[in-house]
Amino acid sequence: MSIPRTAFLVKLVLAAFLAFPAAQNALANDSKTVEVWKDPSCGCCQGWVDHMRAAGFEVRIHNTGEIDAVKTMNRVPQELTSCHTANIGGYIIEGHVPASDIMRLLKEKPQIHGLAVPGMPLGSPGMEVPGGDKDAYDVLSFDERGNAAVYSSHHN
Repeated sequence: MSIPRTAFLVKLVLAAFLAFPAAQNALANDSKTVEVWKDPSCGCCQGWVDHMRAAGFEVRIHNTGEIDAVKTMNRVPQELTSCHTANIGGYIIEGHVPASDIMRLLKEKPQIHGLAVPGMPLGSPGMEVPGGDKDAYDVLSFDERGNAAVYSSHHN
């Protein structure tokens, strides 16, 4: 069974990025630059990107059809996954995490692997529906082993 050329190239680029700590450290030191991996046709992911830009972050988008490979390479626990994965300041950001929580993360610099908003709760950044319902949701912190804890709660 052969791997499609695009999938092979995506995996090669991701493997190269993860294999070179200097590249990661350069991005980790720029705490206003968010690297986002998303499906090119995902509208809610673009909504989250717009939210991050409005909050003053520079966003670099990597459109990929191999988002599951990105999550695996970044050690995002399966139960915490959402539609897009990002990296900022050396932390993994999974899903529709509000910019305010990311700013707090970058200020406090806790010893965690990242933050996640599992699923796609209505009312979270990028999941807004004008005049629609809003879900209460938690932002979870997680460590390298996948242990999660509530980082913040949002009761829109």
